[in-house]
Amino acid sequence: MSTDDRSATITGGRSRYRLDLAVLDRIERLSDTQFVYVMLLPVFALLGTMAIWPLLYTANISLHADNIVATNPVGEFVGLGNYVDILTGQANLQRPFFSLETPFTSAVPVTLLFTVGAVTVETVFGLAMALILNKDFRGRRWARVAMILPWAVPIVIQGMIFYLMFQPSIGFAVGPLNELGLISTTPLATSRDGLLIAILADVWKQSAFMALLILAGLQSIDRSLYDVADVAGASKLQQFRTITLPLVLPALLVALLFRTIGALKVYGLVEATSGCNTVPTLSCLVIGLWNGNRYGSAAAVAFIIAAVIGVLLLGYLAQLRRHERGEM
Repeated sequence: MSTDDRSATITGGRSRYRLDLAVLDRIERLSDTQFVYVMLLPVFALLGTMAIWPLLYTANISLHADNIVATNPVGEFVGLGNYVDILTGQANLQRPFFSLETPFTSAVPVTLLFTVGAVTVETVFGLAMALILNKDFRGRRWARVAMILPWAVPIVIQGMIFYLMFQPSIGFAVGPLNELGLISTTPLATSRDGLLIAILADVWKQSAFMALLILAGLQSIDRSLYDVADVAGASKLQQFRTITLPLVLPALLVALLFRTIGALKVYGLVEATSGCNTVPTLSCLVIGLWNGNRYGSAAAVAFIIAAVIGVLLLGYLAQLRRHERGEM
């Protein structure tokens, strides 16, 4: 090695050494919070890519026309044409996207009716079960196990249970409910009855999930607050309104958010009970379009669902901030 080469090697090594010292110096100047963010940056980048890439891919497909040709399943670029056709009712779908004239056979009304009906009843039942299980009584542990059991049942088995319950030939629930005028003699083949069955099945399973989240919030409340309220002469109803409800509200909002999102995406339960032809939810519409090689329309409907869920998430975060600031 010549003298010039040796000098260049030494100079390069010193430069890298100074660079390493500069990097170490910058790291040492970071606060603990900044250091944590720097260490987590690769993880955030990976998770962000995994979350954003499917959305971008779906959005791109939704801007292209349907093409049933197997060699080129994505058609020409049409911009927002798929969205306009779907929202204005011009798209040729298996079931109407939105129609108030036929609410039980239209995707949006069916999904909204299912979501509002199921989540409302689940919230009431879940709150009631959580309040009961938050008390001290003999057998509370077994009561909690019994509450969790329906939630642990797989969706397919859950759907089969309610399918058999409302099967006209063998189902024990058809006769009594038909006598009361609540369902027809063939409930699984009727859209209105099928929607009611799906709501009942979802309430049976998901009320336990609501109760678990609300119970976690109840157990975080300081018990001394109730002792002070007892000394002050507050009734149980007053304690619930002034102590329990405000303090359990964050957990209740989380439970409402999770169940609302889950209800808007319902598919497996409907398919396992009455079927998507009887109860056409939005997810059923997406699956049907996708199976028919109508990828552009399917992606557009899926993106509409994602947009609605995003709006709900933003609304939840806004309510949570208001609660943290004491505005609720």
